[in-house]
Amino acid sequence: MAKAERLNDLVHYLRRMHQAVTAETLARTFEVSVRTIYRDIQNLIDSGVPISGEAGVGCVIDKHYHLPPIMFDADELEAIALGIGMVSNWTDPSFAEKAKSAYQKIQATLPEPLIHELHQISTFSAPSHYKIPWDVSFTEVRECIRSKHKVAFTYLDLQNKPSDRVIWPLALVSFSPVWLLSGWCELRQAFRHFRLDRITKFAKQNERFPNDKHRNLQAYFAQINGRDTGTCPITEKCSN
Repeated sequence: MAKAERLNDLVHYLRRMHQAVTAETLARTFEVSVRTIYRDIQNLIDSGVPISGEAGVGCVIDKHYHLPPIMFDADELEAIALGIGMVSNWTDPSFAEKAKSAYQKIQATLPEPLIHELHQISTFSAPSHYKIPWDVSFTEVRECIRSKHKVAFTYLDLQNKPSDRVIWPLALVSFSPVWLLSGWCELRQAFRHFRLDRITKFAKQNERFPNDKHRNLQAYFAQINGRDTGTCPITEKCSN
């Protein structure tokens, strides 16, 4: 990794941390010596980056520090463009517009050589007839997740048996071509997955759900990571 790239990544890394990071930890992360990290930190400080540190405690960066415009290499641009194409083809028009807007903002910040790279991209996501349609609003589901509003709906399980549910929505998960709504089910008192194409009568509730450490997104990830990684939640009997 070139020094300039490492310095940029070092600033990004420190901004993500919520506590001081030791030089030893930074050296392991960036696969360089502790002495190199000390030099890098001093170079950043000399260039005006507000980093402070204490021996034996570590380094912290002022979170109000604004980084200069982010630059991308050709592969990063291609990955971004592919992701935006997939959002456009596999979500809904509202979210696709947001993806398009983000892409335009990125384009506006690129220098001429990278604009040329953008026009040479040859990796695409095309619309697919395998996409399974749903009636629920994808954007409304995302908004309920973000605002932590409970949702109610009728769900048709894999045996075509309907049931009424109240869910604490935590995440939307793509198992192409199926989208799943994952959350805490008040009926089952457990985490469950629900296919969007099997949800009807979706309704946002006035009540918000708390950030309960046993029923939040972190607890959900801890549970699914503890399962056999070969298990697909689409077909699990416990998913409904």
